[in-house]
Amino acid sequence: MIAEDRGPAADDGDLVSVVLARLTKEERKDVLERAEHVRETLTGYRSGSEELARPGEPRPEYAPGLSLGKRYAAKASELGVTVRSVERWARAFLESGEVGLVPKKAQAEGGLSHADPRWVEVAEEVLGEYEEESRPSIKLVLERVEARLEERFGPKVVPLPKRTAGYRWMHELDRRHPTFRLSTKRNREIAARPAGVYGKLRPTRPGEYVLMDTTRLDVFAFDPVTLKWVQAELTVAMDWYTRCITGIRVTPVSTKAVDAAAVLFQTYRPRPVPENWPKEAAWPDHGIPRGVLVDAEAVHGPVTGAVGPALAAETVIVDHGKIYLSAHLTSVCRRMGMSIQPARLRTGRDKGPLERFFRTAREDVLQLLPGYKGPDIHSRGLNPEKDAFFFLHELEAIIREWVACVYHRRPHSGLVDPHLPSVDLSPAAMFEHGLARAGYIEVPRDPDLAYEFLDVTMRTVQHYGVEIKGRRYDGPGLDGLRDMAGSDISLSQRRLEFFADPDDVTRVYFRDAERKWHTLRWEHAPSLQMPLSEEALQFARRLAAKQYTYPNDRLAVALLLERWNLGLGNSLVERRMALRLSREQAAVDLPKDEVSEADVLPSVARVLSLPEQSSAPAIETGEAEQGDDDADGLEELDEELDFYATALKDVDDDE
Repeated sequence: MIAEDRGPAADDGDLVSVVLARLTKEERKDVLERAEHVRETLTGYRSGSEELARPGEPRPEYAPGLSLGKRYAAKASELGVTVRSVERWARAFLESGEVGLVPKKAQAEGGLSHADPRWVEVAEEVLGEYEEESRPSIKLVLERVEARLEERFGPKVVPLPKRTAGYRWMHELDRRHPTFRLSTKRNREIAARPAGVYGKLRPTRPGEYVLMDTTRLDVFAFDPVTLKWVQAELTVAMDWYTRCITGIRVTPVSTKAVDAAAVLFQTYRPRPVPENWPKEAAWPDHGIPRGVLVDAEAVHGPVTGAVGPALAAETVIVDHGKIYLSAHLTSVCRRMGMSIQPARLRTGRDKGPLERFFRTAREDVLQLLPGYKGPDIHSRGLNPEKDAFFFLHELEAIIREWVACVYHRRPHSGLVDPHLPSVDLSPAAMFEHGLARAGYIEVPRDPDLAYEFLDVTMRTVQHYGVEIKGRRYDGPGLDGLRDMAGSDISLSQRRLEFFADPDDVTRVYFRDAERKWHTLRWEHAPSLQMPLSEEALQFARRLAAKQYTYPNDRLAVALLLERWNLGLGNSLVERRMALRLSREQAAVDLPKDEVSEADVLPSVARVLSLPEQSSAPAIETGEAEQGDDDADGLEELDEELDFYATALKDVDDDE
């Protein structure tokens, strides 16, 4: 016989397993136990079947021959409930099975089952308006929901919850639209999550994607020029496939485009390993681990190595910061054949591995250093600036050593090869694995590659040389080009490219038509025995402007050197400042250039040198630039920590 009803359908309700899965462990236990009582009442057996009868079943009070009324009464007496309750359980069990025994409150999908849909809709609308606002109170949100309901539907049309129910419903909505529980920054990140399926780039070989980003370090440092504590920024380049850190630079706030280019240059030319590093922390100069090729020591002798692998990046993933979208960095990437792929705005997960590295560096290294200030204002100590005695280049050296000795050698949970799921891989091991899959990495071998990463300035050649930001440069490389300034050639053809390093303004670089590089020296460079950064020159110019109406660079440098007492050596603090500046590592390691023979002649050096100390303007060093970098304060720091006791030992030995 064909049944007349339509039979079970998908819209009849949730499955028993779905309803039971929503319950807690205790609620599920109570429902199943109640179902056994109902089956025993109806059939005499707790399992509901005679074939699965338990010992002692059926009990006399539930024998199948008895009427249902007597069995209902016996079960009500056993459980301590009314007969009507047992009858209601049996009726619900016969209609829906175990689902009928689940309390209505527990069957609801959430705490909003009794809320009016219009109230829920307006409440979600109001909560959505606070995604980028400060955190409100629940009371304020409830008042705004009530006011908007009256405005939209009229007064007392939509039933409003009582105070306790309103707070309970708001807590339930807070799970969908976080507003009250987490920090406002975290709430904005959750609200910005995509509604669809998450997507991500999947690198397949080393060098395919290189991540670059800059973050504010959670530790203070000393500036080498002013000897004041400053906030430092860390710029990092990471190979996505291997998680290897290929470039690092620590700079005072704020980072410039040339610093980002210097970090990118380190992916091609890793820096050499210091002598005090352990042997296993060094990578071969060509970037290929020793396990891939023949042992380099057996062929070439002891290997000095590099601090990281050398990569030829294909695509650089950056954010929308000015330094990463600047003409300088984009032109460098264009010359090197690299693509630039900006991440989505305010979407940190697009550079997730690099963001995780910043957190690991803070937890493993930075929080152990003096001057650590914590990740936010709520974690900051009372006065972390008083302990900030690491210079910027010292802080960079600490991070480099930790990356080479710990980070590159430690297995990462994010480094997983689907073909080798049970193998724990470190960045160094992942790099070897990637080379085994993708083959040898060929990086540019041009010895003059560093010049390509410097800042480019377009200037015309005058009869005296080239002038850049008020500084005049000249050299033999400009011979034959000096007459172009007065020729009939258009200005666009007369403007040539000059490459400058902001960490050393004593020279600029020029490439002629034959693609040969030339060094042009600053007119005051022969009088300096150390590099002079652009920041230090600006500091010298401001110092001279306080004393003279029309100072020039020659006078400004004279005042700076006199302030440092570099010749007399009377002030340890000022000599330390000059020494730190002279030892500060440049952004890009440039090839050694030849020194002009005329510059080393005693007569030329005497003519080009700065005024002697006796003729230099008198400056009261005890009165000038009083502040946080007073000598007294630093001498007390020396006595307490003895940190700088040997800072000038090598200089004193030479003297």
